[in-house]
Formats: sequence, structure tokens, C-alpha cells
Amino acid sequence: MADHPAHENPRLRSEPLDKKKHDRAAFSCEQQSLDRYLKEHATQEIKKRVAAIYVLTPDGKTIAGYYTLSQYVIDAGELPPELVQQLHLPKYDKLPATLLGRLARSKQFKGRGVGELLLMGALKRALEHSKNIASVAVVVDAIDENAHAFYRRYGFIDIPNHPNRLFLPMKTVAQLFQDVGTE
Repeated sequence: MADHPAHENPRLRSEPLDKKKHDRAAFSCEQQSLDRYLKEHATQEIKKRVAAIYVLTPDGKTIAGYYTLSQYVIDAGELPPELVQQLHLPKYDKLPATLLGRLARSKQFKGRGVGELLLMGALKRALEHSKNIASVAVVVDAIDENAHAFYRRYGFIDIPNHPNRLFLPMKTVAQLFQDVGTE
């Protein structure tokens, strides 16, 4: 399928994954492990309350993409002291965070801005939840160099000594949505 600008996207809506409603078998992205996760493990993780999984769908059946969110803890010792000070983080051993565990866009929707829509949806949802369950940042483990570059474009910061692990302070997430007037 040819790439199309985001404005040509059919209206996509975000909703929790529903195994009876959403066609997981038809989903295919560039990473087999992300395809396999959605098809074979996602519903079990929901049942076990290990991850919350959200899909973008144009029609309530087709999955344009998905992401997962979970609670997480950052070992404060992993962060450079100057960064902890700069972000005005408390001097705790462990800091509460939100894990953006997986994010995948269907090949069928490539070039339509779906990756950005998924990321913004995940960040907004994480921000909303952080008002009820504390979270100082969103953490992600980039699956490859392309994913790493994608997250860096949106301001994610590398965590030293953890290849491909990045984080975005919740304060930055809040500013992002305040700047676009959606908070």
C-alpha cells in the first residue's frame, strides 16, 4: 500500500484491545516479535493485569497499531545526579514511572502518521493516569535503532548504562499537551 499523508488517514480512534472485536490475526508490522506478542500473548497479559493494551482502529475491527502501558520503577541510581537535580526529582532510591512496553504500527498504515498518533495517545494516557497513580516519567526500551531514533525525535532521553532504554519526564509530557492546548 502506498504511503499517504496523515490528513488522508481514515478517522482513527483509540480503545482498549478486545479479542472478540479486534482482528489480531491480520496485524502485521516490521517486527515479528511485536506481531507475535499481539496475536499470542496480549490477551493473557490483560487477564493477568501485567499490561494495558490499546489499539488504534479506523472501524472497530482493523488494528492500525497498538501500544502497551504498565507500571514501572526507575532505579534513581541509574540516572546521572545532575539530571535528577535538573528535573527536580526527589532523592528516593526508586522512582515511580510508566512503561511504554510495546508500540507497533501496521504495515498497512505506514506513512500515515500512525506511529506519532500511537505515541501521543500513550503519553496522554500516561499523563492522565499519573494524576491518580504517581509517575515521574515514561520509560521505553527501543526495539532497534529506528525505534531509538523515533523516541529521541520526541525528546526521550537515554538512560546511561542501559542500551536502548530511554525516558521522558512526566513534566515534559505535561508541557507537551499544555503547549498544544489539549490538557
